Amino acid sequence: MSGNVLVPELAISDWRSSRSFYTDLIGFDVAYERPEEGFSFLCLGDAQLMIDQVGMGRTFALDGAPFERPFGRGLNLQIRVPAVEPILRRLEKAGINPYLSLEEKWYRRDDLEVGNRQFMVADPDGYLLRLYEDLGSRPAT
Repeated sequence: MSGNVLVPELAISDWRSSRSFYTDLIGFDVAYERPEEGFSFLCLGDAQLMIDQVGMGRTFALDGAPFERPFGRGLNLQIRVPAVEPILRRLEKAGINPYLSLEEKWYRRDDLEVGNRQFMVADPDGYLLRLYEDLGSRPAT
């Protein structure tokens, strides 16, 4: 497991539900966990993510700020995956609809465009995940 310099930790309401969503449906592996604290450190390729159930271990919350669903408003986590189709099939089988349907999107980066085949889905607490496969680059038009 490599040590990325930024590893998001998501406060979640139900550890078992979130753990199942991230491992069974999205495809993350468990690097390590502390079930007694409702905590898991998850990996998918080079992507790393921590989930932590509110009220079981350490909860990082602002005093006086409401802690309500959907969590993470205004934030989406972009995660590169080898292929989006298998994830979409697992989500469909579980009855979970994408927040943003599958699309091919090209973004300008200086004099190049980089391509993503992507979709977005909300996790059980409303955190938005933008899962994409890399389509490479081309000259900007």
